[in-house]
Amino acid sequence: MTSFKHNTALKDTIIETYGTPCAVVDLDIVEQNIQRVQRLCDNADLANRPHIKTHKSSKLAHMQLNAGAQGITCQKLGEAKIMADAGIKDIIIATNLLGAARSGQLAAVHQHTSLKVCADNTVALNAYAKAAQDANKPIQVLIECDTGQHRAGVETPEEALKLAATIKDDPMLQFEGWLFYPPLDGWPASQVFLDKVSAGLSELNLQANIISTGGTPNLVNLGKLQGATEHRAGTCIFNDRMMINANVATLEDCALQIYTSVVSRAGKDRGILDAGSKTFTTDTGGLNGFGYIIEYPDAHIHKFAEEHGFLDLSICTNKPEIGDIVRVIPNHACVCVNMFDQLIAIRGNQIVDVLPVEARGKLV
Repeated sequence: MTSFKHNTALKDTIIETYGTPCAVVDLDIVEQNIQRVQRLCDNADLANRPHIKTHKSSKLAHMQLNAGAQGITCQKLGEAKIMADAGIKDIIIATNLLGAARSGQLAAVHQHTSLKVCADNTVALNAYAKAAQDANKPIQVLIECDTGQHRAGVETPEEALKLAATIKDDPMLQFEGWLFYPPLDGWPASQVFLDKVSAGLSELNLQANIISTGGTPNLVNLGKLQGATEHRAGTCIFNDRMMINANVATLEDCALQIYTSVVSRAGKDRGILDAGSKTFTTDTGGLNGFGYIIEYPDAHIHKFAEEHGFLDLSICTNKPEIGDIVRVIPNHACVCVNMFDQLIAIRGNQIVDVLPVEARGKLV
């Protein structure tokens, strides 16, 4: 990949035009990643519904849709509103939306854009019904099912079917289907769960139009859940150290790089970057350190201040100097992108665009 080769001219342009730290995405790698995931979904006969919480950009969402994605996934109503305002209509919001529903914001957005929302409890369903009533049109609901991640989701088919029956009995709610995020080894359990709820739906005279699975690491499991209709994956558009560690990406698949300057070498075996917890966040993703430095792979970002990253250079044969610009692959791309207002887009080591991160900071 050309973006992984040392290019002093590009680095100089970045710092002279935008300063550092600066979030840069290689659109050639982005396009390859988008095409790869679309191909995997097509081969598994599944619709592709990418999760935009990774990039939070309407331009990148449209690139995914133009490549064949059926719709998108959002995590927050604020993200969905940004995407709807950009002309995207098929949107699932994959979490309970109590704050957005009770504040009236869900009704306001749903009035203009028909949304698909998710729930795993009757409190959320009641809030959705009120929002749908205020918007004067029913809202489609998927039931989230937990088959081993131990995050959100009902844990038994019986609970899932009880919620489906509640939806059926409310004229402002429409049952749309099931939302799964199986652990890597949890697909057999997910199949048992799905088979049971599918049988129960027949008795309720309901049909699941969507059976959705999720996760970039789960791309290796596409096609293993019989009856699934679509897949949601987010990080795969950029990839990061977590995805490399999960063996679903290589370094060359990482489209997001943070350009940052070495601003101090106060000691022989240490240095300081001008990017800290307000750039990368403190999310390690279970990894050692806070990022991979392309130019100095033996350098270790071992701790943060808010504005600075502290380098351990003790095992480096070659060490950076003050003023050097280095490129860092972050541990977790999603939270890193959310720290920036814009992404500088490159192709072949040339800046070609500036992408606003319109949906950053949308917490409701």
